[in-house]
Amino acid sequence: MSINTLKNFYYSHFNAIICYGLPFWGNSPHAMKIFRMKKRIVRIMMGYKNMVSYGNLFRKLEILPFVSQYIFLLMLFAVKNKNLFTLNSRITKSTRQFNNFYQPITNFTVYQKGVHLHGH
Repeated sequence: MSINTLKNFYYSHFNAIICYGLPFWGNSPHAMKIFRMKKRIVRIMMGYKNMVSYGNLFRKLEILPFVSQYIFLLMLFAVKNKNLFTLNSRITKSTRQFNNFYQPITNFTVYQKGVHLHGH
């Protein structure tokens, strides 16, 4: 098959499934299995049997590597769902980050220990 046919098959089957839930499970321990599977599919598409530099293969096929695809889909989700996030403009006065998403400051050790901030 031609590379274009293989890419069409990849995007219509494998990539469609990945994109569906990647923003939600991309940082889970199971993501590594998907990452390995994606590399294997790319290797098969290009006709390589042994380990090769996957960065070059992804570039040749114009396919985003797993981590890049994860970051891209997270950003796309945030842009498409701005209404789910609080903007700095709703919390603070005018600053350079006025239109950025608000990132609450958290004390990670408090969450690790299960201590509630309000003493409940």
